[in-house]
Amino acid sequence: MDAAATSATWPRQAFASTDLIEGVRQRSIERALADPQLPLWPEPVRGVPNGVLRSALFGAIKRGKRRFIEREPIACLKGVSIIYTGPRLDQSDLDVWEGALHQARTVKLGNRIEFTEKGFLRLIGRGGPRGNNIGKSDREWLRKVLARLTATAVEVTQGPYTYGGSLIDEYFRDNTSSRYVVILNPRMKALFNRDSYTRVNWGIRHALIGHPLAQWLHGFYSTHAAPIPYKVETLHRLCGSESGERAKTDAERHKAMLGWRDDSLIPALCALKNVSSQAGQHFAWEIGGDGLVCVNRDPTASQQKHLRGKTARW
Repeated sequence: MDAAATSATWPRQAFASTDLIEGVRQRSIERALADPQLPLWPEPVRGVPNGVLRSALFGAIKRGKRRFIEREPIACLKGVSIIYTGPRLDQSDLDVWEGALHQARTVKLGNRIEFTEKGFLRLIGRGGPRGNNIGKSDREWLRKVLARLTATAVEVTQGPYTYGGSLIDEYFRDNTSSRYVVILNPRMKALFNRDSYTRVNWGIRHALIGHPLAQWLHGFYSTHAAPIPYKVETLHRLCGSESGERAKTDAERHKAMLGWRDDSLIPALCALKNVSSQAGQHFAWEIGGDGLVCVNRDPTASQQKHLRGKTARW
């Protein structure tokens, strides 16, 4: 083949390759959206998109007045992008959203999820060990959280997919029977494809109620089959901590970071280690002199399979 023929062939091959890749990508998107059925994870876990757990969307923040955010980028790990509008969300908001997703897995997204206030509050661990102490304040709290989650607008990008919409599409409450109907957007299924979501151990998360940073760390590291070291500053940013926000100089910021490490991060890691041990799961950590937080934990069965697949490819 002469040079002219060769040069004419290469562009056609390049275009064909590009078209093939685009076709595969498009079919993948169509498959992701065709069936709005969430994966059927078992009762003891909660399914959550990795991008959510690897970000400050549901932050480790203190109770109190919520700052309203309008189309602000949320701190995320590389490979994830979240643009958010709405009141700041915390770990208790995540409990409710996880509970709604947990209920939705038994029906297709977009269909009605029905539950009573008491039943749902028990599902997310409210009202004491057996859920027998649910009172008016718990019911009012749930109503506020559902309203808050419905008032959100998120753009979550992980992998080839972007979900844009509310965390809860809509809800209806019968004030006589205290029954709810909740609907989640079927397009949210794009965030639950293989390897794009994590099954979070609910027993451990529930045992950490009252320790929002420990809960955030549990979710974050649950997305890692083999955790890599992270800087203290990186974890501070990703968890959405408001500590040190008023610091104006480098010296003040450094002092605030050391205070957060000693007063918040280390106690949270200790709490997570203790609760994990009680649940029969290995979780170890250390902070090196270089400021890197190193974690070692037991991967789940699916994560072990993922690691074996990576080893086989190498």
